Amino acid sequence: MTDVEGGIANLKPLEQVREQKAWYWYDWANSAYTTTIGTVFFGPYFINLAENAVGGEDGRFEAAGLSLPPDSLFFWLITVSTILSALILPPLGAYADRVANKKRLLATLAWTGSFFAALIFFATGDDWQLAAVGIVLGNLFFGAAGVVNDSILPLISDEDDRDRVSSRGWAFGYLGGGLLLVLNLAVYLGHEALGLDEALAARLCMLSAAVWWAGFTFIPYLRLNDHPPAAVEQVEGNAVRRSFGQLAATLRDMRQYPMALTFLVAYLFFNDGIQTVIASASVYGSEELGHGQTILIATILMVQFVAFGGALLFGRLAGRMGAKRTILMGLAIWCLIVTAGLFLPAGNVALFLVMGVAIGIVLGGTQALARSYFSLLIPRGKEAEYFSFYHAMDRGTSWFGTATFGIVLAITDSYRPALFALIAFFVIGGLLLTRVDTERGIREAGNDVPAVI
Repeated sequence: MTDVEGGIANLKPLEQVREQKAWYWYDWANSAYTTTIGTVFFGPYFINLAENAVGGEDGRFEAAGLSLPPDSLFFWLITVSTILSALILPPLGAYADRVANKKRLLATLAWTGSFFAALIFFATGDDWQLAAVGIVLGNLFFGAAGVVNDSILPLISDEDDRDRVSSRGWAFGYLGGGLLLVLNLAVYLGHEALGLDEALAARLCMLSAAVWWAGFTFIPYLRLNDHPPAAVEQVEGNAVRRSFGQLAATLRDMRQYPMALTFLVAYLFFNDGIQTVIASASVYGSEELGHGQTILIATILMVQFVAFGGALLFGRLAGRMGAKRTILMGLAIWCLIVTAGLFLPAGNVALFLVMGVAIGIVLGGTQALARSYFSLLIPRGKEAEYFSFYHAMDRGTSWFGTATFGIVLAITDSYRPALFALIAFFVIGGLLLTRVDTERGIREAGNDVPAVI
């Protein structure tokens, strides 16, 4: 039955659905950068550039009294980009909350990020510096656009359907990123038949991801509506000064939302565990289990498409069980996954693929629901600011898991206990999540309590 207000049909639900469909396309757009550039092609290509600059893999970069192997330079770049994100995203979030035309801000950040990502195409030979600029600033603007995109979620969905909307967006992203990755892997693996050398094929694949990101961003840019700011702090001065003023006020007031802060700390732990499992899975598969590149590529693709279904499944489960219970169920499955990694026999392709399926099922679901659950615990009018903390603190502590993995690997000289050690992140994150009183947190933030929590 159509809602009627004052004798006039209420068109808000129809308009929300239209905006939600437009919003999904940004997840579709930016996932290409994550999968094609971040996950598959950039690391090996950049290391090759760095090795060319120092005369081979045995060469060294001399900097600040340190002698660094060329392959380590890649990890230093990622560290620099995470530190920059942790510093820049909070004031950006405060600024975004004051902007009515968030779709234009989203698109501007995304197009700037895609521009820097496209620069990687022009990095050839030993020009690692241009590739470094491309990935560091590409990552920075990727994170900045993500803050704005996540802050739009509470503006286009009600509390009752936020889990569904977030999960669909996340699923759409896995589908888009997976489809482009299939095309790019076909180009890369068949480069000789296409008359391309291997390096040019990799560069073209990364360029396609930048173009995909920029091109599909036009859909939310054209179809989303403006949403006037709400409940922003009254601070004098220009836009930058007002943004820092609101940031300072928010930092003072965050103690009023203890459930949001508790969840944020829980998220830092379990998300760090998730990211470390994903980052180390291919190395674990090749070095510990002895699987070849073909098996690893097939597993990466399979995870992408299984994660599409997994995100939708978790969205449905959250509609019945509530987001918190569903996330906890997902964390229990993550614990089973890393435990299985301790005993998985080397060379067994079938069991490795089963493990990949399990990762795909919980990967998108836990992250999508974390986004929607957090949105219920934060006050209206400060969505971008709180999501900037969500992204910045995530990036600022993203080295905990990798450091734990590296330390255990160094002590045991085995990837199995190193992978299993990550269970601590899921257990700690889960225990902290049980401390979050969902209904209290929603009421403290001034939001409506959904029918199922």
